Amino acid sequence: MTTPVGMLFALSAVVASIVLDHGQVLPLLKLPALLLVLGGTVAATVAGSTRRDLGALPRGLAVALRPARRCDPATFTRHLIEVAHAARTSGISVLERGLPESRDDPFVRTGVELVTTTSDPERVRSVLEAEIEGLRRRHQVGYQAFRHMAGYAPTLGILGTVVGLVQVLHGLADPAELGPSIAGAFTATLWGVLSANLVWLPIANKLKRLSDEEIAYKELVAEGLLAVQEGISGPRLRDRLVPFLAPADRSEEGPPRRSRAA
Repeated sequence: MTTPVGMLFALSAVVASIVLDHGQVLPLLKLPALLLVLGGTVAATVAGSTRRDLGALPRGLAVALRPARRCDPATFTRHLIEVAHAARTSGISVLERGLPESRDDPFVRTGVELVTTTSDPERVRSVLEAEIEGLRRRHQVGYQAFRHMAGYAPTLGILGTVVGLVQVLHGLADPAELGPSIAGAFTATLWGVLSANLVWLPIANKLKRLSDEEIAYKELVAEGLLAVQEGISGPRLRDRLVPFLAPADRSEEGPPRRSRAA
């Protein structure tokens, strides 16, 4: 929920600054400006996308705004370390029963099936890396679209301001209307800049962050499963997986490492 809360807080800060400066909020809510900026931004995005790309936009928006099920690299690492010893003594097939993530995560399940059915680690690595690359490209379509929207919105806002100023110049015969007309013309620029920086860019950044987290997790999964296939367990496995973990997670991924003196 951090994204909608942050966006709401940012919008509240803008409104509060206007009120504290003895300004008025209602004159800024001009339907023509909103229609031009928001409608034009969506239309320009549609024009630059394929039909398949457009299907990713609602899903990306939902992922960014609702609480998501996050990957847990530390927990997976701990589970893999626990089951790796059994895999050396009882066979690698114990991964299918002893690794909880293989029941819920399709990527982990695919990796477990590969390492238990083939003895060629290069084939396993190539398949899993292809899965990760495909995921990266699919995610890129979503967050890049919102970045493009953040680029379209200010430009369309400037366009709306130019159109408004043209209308102002046609009304120079009535000086009393110049002030409100000029103020109204700049409303489009306001909504273009505001929507780009308080809506579209935050959504794009959130999707990019979630994508990076998921890709890093899958790289950890691939490396861990390949290590178990090689027969690595215990401290050696821990040493191989710890570099994939954030510093805050490194004390939680498994049993403490034995000292060399012991």
